[in-house]
Amino acid sequence: MNWLNALFLVWQVIAILAVIHVIMDNRQPAKTMAWALVIWFVPVVGLIFYLFFGINTRKERYVSERSLNMLTKRSMLEFAEQQNLRLPERQKPLIDLFVNQNLALPFKGNQVEIYTNGYEFFPALLAAIHEAKSHIHLDMYIFVDDALGYLISDALIAKSREGVEVRVIYDNVGCWNVNHSFFERMREEGIEVVSFLPVRFPSFTSKVNYRNHRKIIVIDGRMGFIGGMNIALRYVKGTEGHIWRDTMLKVTGGAVAALQRAFLVDWYFVDRTLLSDRKFYPRAELENDCLAQVVTSGPVTPYPEIMQGFVRIIMGARRYLFLETPYFLPNDSVLFALKTIALAGVDVRVLCPRFSDAKFVEWASRSYLREVAEAGVKVYLYEGGFLHSKLMVCDDSISTCGSTNLDFRSFENNFEANIFFYDEGIALRMKHLFQKDATQAVPLEEVPERMSTGFLVRLGESVTRMLSPLF
Repeated sequence: MNWLNALFLVWQVIAILAVIHVIMDNRQPAKTMAWALVIWFVPVVGLIFYLFFGINTRKERYVSERSLNMLTKRSMLEFAEQQNLRLPERQKPLIDLFVNQNLALPFKGNQVEIYTNGYEFFPALLAAIHEAKSHIHLDMYIFVDDALGYLISDALIAKSREGVEVRVIYDNVGCWNVNHSFFERMREEGIEVVSFLPVRFPSFTSKVNYRNHRKIIVIDGRMGFIGGMNIALRYVKGTEGHIWRDTMLKVTGGAVAALQRAFLVDWYFVDRTLLSDRKFYPRAELENDCLAQVVTSGPVTPYPEIMQGFVRIIMGARRYLFLETPYFLPNDSVLFALKTIALAGVDVRVLCPRFSDAKFVEWASRSYLREVAEAGVKVYLYEGGFLHSKLMVCDDSISTCGSTNLDFRSFENNFEANIFFYDEGIALRMKHLFQKDATQAVPLEEVPERMSTGFLVRLGESVTRMLSPLF
């Protein structure tokens, strides 16, 4: 036996063991089969991809985060007092789902401002930072060391020098290209800055999939921001000639306590410091019936809570369901729900960017979009720039916005946060926002290269779709 035969034999043994590992992980059958095929038919490269992106360590490595999650939520309960809380009967099953699965309490007395681009959001953020008296909590997937990043960091440093407590969480992979000195500069000025799950060899393979994709900012426990915008200049200037269209919400009122809790859970996870002082949960002063729930999800929880909520909203739609997402890679549950209600006559509209910032995802999503369009979903491709907005509105009664994309990664691999509103006024504002965006979009059926493609293009779309559950 020469060395080539011996090497081939060793490779086969390793590949068989890897495939057995995939099978024993008890994932969804489609995902298991996809990984097994990649490992077996793409020698070496397939195994490397599995080591980096496929190994599932969520149950073994992050159990402590789950237990602390519940503990921190209970500390919030001591201060979050509400009187005369009335839950809408039609939405009560969804509200109960989030309470039972996520201990996500509904809060009344909320006021919301909507920002649709960086020109609106970042001045509002700087003004909020300037008004801070007690603490500033910032939880960002991406915090770039560009001109805007330095402007925000300078504002945070100024508040730290005034004695305001400033805490920053950034995702280590999301900020992979950010110079370490950028965050060290803030640390030297008294700001507590911690990265989420740092990626260092040899532990790289167990962490690259579990990223903190949340975008949450809390000021003094009285004002909060949540949505899809990171801190990066591209949200103002755009990239490659495409303006970025995104949605960020400024929330004041009761739901800020839930935003605060979400940050403090993440803070314990990265810093191992439990912050549960009453000053983080000041009494809300607004009195109205605007009801909201902040729901978090991640790979450590037994169920994908936000995805469950999406499915519940979709299947409960009676008149219409509008949604915006930059990446349309729905899992089987969401895909089936969308097709089912469209075939039942509900007005379902999906708005995605015509040109994505991720070509692999764009190609993988093409066949999904055609599939739902064939079931009666009205699909629109946004041409006013790159659409990074993540929102859903249903029947003038429920709306949601946050960091969750309609894709496998958000549902299964990322730590996400969305806010759900049970309020007609906010639903109508979200509906109007969708309709305004749709005026800058073209129906899918009017884009010939997306509807009638040649064999090689269809093959490429099918291959990327097959691989999409892996990434």
